[in-house]
Amino acid sequence: MSGAGPVGLLLACELALAGVRVTVLERRTEPVPQSRALTMHGRTLEMLALRGVADRFLARGMPIPSGHFAGLPTRLDFSACDSTYPFTLFLPQSVTEQLLEAWAGELGVDVRRGATVESTGQDEDGVWVTGTRDGTPFRLDARYLVGADGARSLVRRQAGIAFDGLPPTKTAMLGDVLLRSPPPGRALSLGNPAGGLMVVPLGGELYRVIVVDAQEIDVPVALPLTLEGLAAATRRVAGDDYGMHAPQWLSRFSNQTCLAQSYRQGRIFLAGDAAHIHLPAGGQGMNVGMQDAMNLGWKLAGVLRGGASASGIASLLDSYEAERHPVGAALYRNTLAQSALMMNSFDPAGQALRATLSELMKGPELNAALAHDLSGFGIRYAAALLPVAQGGEVCARWTGRRLPDWPLRHADGTVSSLYRHLAGGRWVVLRVAQDGWQSPLDDDWVETVTAAVPGREAELDGVAALVVRPDGHVDHAIASAMVANI
Repeated sequence: MSGAGPVGLLLACELALAGVRVTVLERRTEPVPQSRALTMHGRTLEMLALRGVADRFLARGMPIPSGHFAGLPTRLDFSACDSTYPFTLFLPQSVTEQLLEAWAGELGVDVRRGATVESTGQDEDGVWVTGTRDGTPFRLDARYLVGADGARSLVRRQAGIAFDGLPPTKTAMLGDVLLRSPPPGRALSLGNPAGGLMVVPLGGELYRVIVVDAQEIDVPVALPLTLEGLAAATRRVAGDDYGMHAPQWLSRFSNQTCLAQSYRQGRIFLAGDAAHIHLPAGGQGMNVGMQDAMNLGWKLAGVLRGGASASGIASLLDSYEAERHPVGAALYRNTLAQSALMMNSFDPAGQALRATLSELMKGPELNAALAHDLSGFGIRYAAALLPVAQGGEVCARWTGRRLPDWPLRHADGTVSSLYRHLAGGRWVVLRVAQDGWQSPLDDDWVETVTAAVPGREAELDGVAALVVRPDGHVDHAIASAMVANI
């Protein structure tokens, strides 16, 4: 694994949980102190809950029941999402990485900091990585390599995977600064012909200030940002710089949007920013990357441990790109749309577009659709991975659907959580009928649970069993009528 950010660490944990030996190479000797991402979406929390560690993150973050699309005044309401976590969690990325690295340590992941990867290669038997660590050359050989090494991914470039899209054409400013006189309510989001501004409290007197300044929208992203420049832009947009001082981090970011042409080249895979970059709108980048990691992790583990071949899933690794590349393409589109709304909004036409869409978002249907898109709750995979026994496709309405953490009631009256049965990273066959179908999965890779699902009886009418993947998505459902005919 190349890269020890949230994506690489989560993927390493997923592999280690399955007993796979994994080494993570990270060129930085220490974790990044700046908190690039501040938002953990509900679907990411669900994934962590699937492995029994969500409480660690909830204890350090602050739930926020709404989110934004392109900074528009009408907020997205996550309460419409069927989940234990219908909110975003305000949690600095630095804390997320700290918690993931601690979990990786518990699982025995070998994280090697100060290791600079210089070349990679592969053949039909495996991959190799060479580089230096503390001035000493090294070479590692493995069966697979994952590039979770960011937007300038060496792994991607050396694998020859194209990374095409929109070049940077517009820029915005970001600063983590202290404020002597913060805005009323401490948080602020506004837009006008001069630009757009977001002020987010980070704790104490520290705030994140993000400015889209109409006067400096064309400034190159590489031009260093100064405190004076950030303060002047804030005054132009808001009429006040809120007494900003003592900057902790100053940066420019652009609307550059790129998507890897493929997520796999032989034994080499891409995940996170190595596969997709975009305007940091809606807090999606880290979350989609971590969701890439979960999707790839259990599949690689199944192949490496032999469970996939024993279960007849010949193309399990191919399904990673088949499932996640469309998610990356959807991310590409929605962040470009947000970019257009945020960075082309200074004339009357742009202001009118923002006002119109904000008004439309007051309608529950559009609001819920956007909330599901940004949170990751709306992702549904198109096809079953397992061969369906005796009778072809059944109960197609369930295929690919993610499941919330249902309470399960067993025959003896006890209650358990669905996610508790998925915590080991195995498949679960949830039999909601007492007799019937048996799983085609390898016994070491599946747990069969017979239970009722209180409150879901009508939804599950006609279903005998749900075959649930390790990531909490339904692979396929078995119909009661089919069981009766077996």
